[in-house]
Amino acid sequence: QVQLRESGGGLVQTEDSLRLSCTVSGILDSGHIGAWFRQPPGKEREYVAAISWGSGSPYYAGFVKGRFAISRDAAENALFLQMNNLKPDDTAIYYCAIGKWGYIDNVSTYTSWGQGTQVTVSS
Repeated sequence: QVQLRESGGGLVQTEDSLRLSCTVSGILDSGHIGAWFRQPPGKEREYVAAISWGSGSPYYAGFVKGRFAISRDAAENALFLQMNNLKPDDTAIYYCAIGKWGYIDNVSTYTSWGQGTQVTVSS
């Protein structure tokens, strides 16, 4: 089982930017998919974005609206989420995840998870 660790979260103001990173220990191939999910306080974990590990093709939840960009560095086994124009509603614990291809927006697809990094966006 691969291991993941997120970093890059913090306390920022509205319209600020953050770049989250996720380091992956383990062997990944083109059959894997990486993803970011987030869990706001008191709410369920929700899908943010996913990426094919092999091709780098990204996929996004509708609420992203061009503000976020997912990427990966296959050579370094690293996953990233660039977040721009942050809003208070983006406040959540952000998790990276790795799984095999399936329903990319479903938490059940992912078998390996990081422990999360807190993102707090204030007014």
